[in-house]
Amino acid sequence: MRLDKFLKVSRIIKRRTVANEVSSEGHIAINGKKAKPSSALKVGDKITIYFAKKEVVYEVLELKDSTKKEDATKMFKILSEKIREVENERTEQSI
Repeated sequence: MRLDKFLKVSRIIKRRTVANEVSSEGHIAINGKKAKPSSALKVGDKITIYFAKKEVVYEVLELKDSTKKEDATKMFKILSEKIREVENERTEQSI
């Protein structure tokens, strides 16, 4: 199953287009390697998503083409969740 479809079906990310954009921008890794939206997933893979201030690692438990909202959380398990130190990209300008 494609990464972007898994993220949408499992409801980790609500829309497939958003999942596509996030992975295209390099904010997602599969088993430690940067992932593309079309990256193939298999049961047991570890997905790391780098949110703005948080890094979450998921393990793929099931692959389904569609699922009910109640069953979506059975498709993955959260392995770790940590707050990231985000560098301040703004530079102070001298007057």
